[in-house]
Amino acid sequence: MGLLERLRKEWFILGIVLVIAVARLEPAVGVKGGPLKPEITITYIAVSAIFFNSGLSLKTEELTSALMHVKLHLFVQIFTLVFFPTAIWLFLQLLSITPINEWLLKGLQTVGCMPPPVSSAVILTKAVGGNEGIVITPLLLLLFLGSSSSVPFTSIFSQLFMTVVVPLIIGQIVRRYIKDWLERKKPPFGAISSCVLLMIIYTTFCDTFANPNIDLDKFSLIIIVFIIFSVQMSFMFLTFLFSTRNNSSFTPADTVAIIFCSTHKSLTLGIPMLKIVFAGYEHLSLISVPLLIYHPAQILLGSLLVPTIKSWMVSRQKALKLTRQPKAPVKV
Repeated sequence: MGLLERLRKEWFILGIVLVIAVARLEPAVGVKGGPLKPEITITYIAVSAIFFNSGLSLKTEELTSALMHVKLHLFVQIFTLVFFPTAIWLFLQLLSITPINEWLLKGLQTVGCMPPPVSSAVILTKAVGGNEGIVITPLLLLLFLGSSSSVPFTSIFSQLFMTVVVPLIIGQIVRRYIKDWLERKKPPFGAISSCVLLMIIYTTFCDTFANPNIDLDKFSLIIIVFIIFSVQMSFMFLTFLFSTRNNSSFTPADTVAIIFCSTHKSLTLGIPMLKIVFAGYEHLSLISVPLLIYHPAQILLGSLLVPTIKSWMVSRQKALKLTRQPKAPVKV
């Protein structure tokens, strides 16, 4: 793959770097009360646009089919929403005595509470040849995040309902009437959501760079990057061990879905969620940093591991097929 093609493929990650750099150069444009009026355009319009777009693109029939895999769905739910955040919380109790920036550590906890993305987890699962991914209920995620925010839960819930649930439902209703047109034209839903997300990230960092009291030390940032890669590798290995036990009854294709869907985290859902749950936090951008690092890290690790996992899955499927073949009768 040539450099230009690689840059075109990873344009969103480059976009994140670019909008943060622009926010650093001219933070006054995107700060609260600034020309962009992010308290209205971002908090309500941009977030609603992302989830309306998600409602339009979400194929309900595929979601229903995925939910039929009850055991697989339950495994991913428990690992993502119970084991992952609990393990991170326990780990952070040890890290709290270190000089690592406390807001970056809070950001790690929010990463643990995020659901998997429908995009990268499904793309990587399909690249290997596994089953479809799982969609995690956002409401359970909010219960985790809401408890750590100073914003009243009722306020969080009402805003999330209006800017996440309602646009998602409206998008699904509209999809029913224009389904044939959508299937024929195939609008770039992912690119649209990513562009809106870049705008949200830009305004978040404008608030940070406009505040002279916020400082991010390089030591903390380097340690967080190392922790994120270590956590991803460890959890991918754990899910592999859990799902390949003799009594697990998961197929090799199920294992592929579990590895990716249980360990990947959603930036598209996560950033708007943090914007709502931690509304008014001057350290919001620092809390967002671990998730912004986690996103390219999961894509990089996933891409590197696809050939290895695919090779394992193919050989495993062949071995299972051979063991299930009836033995030829012995001639007397």
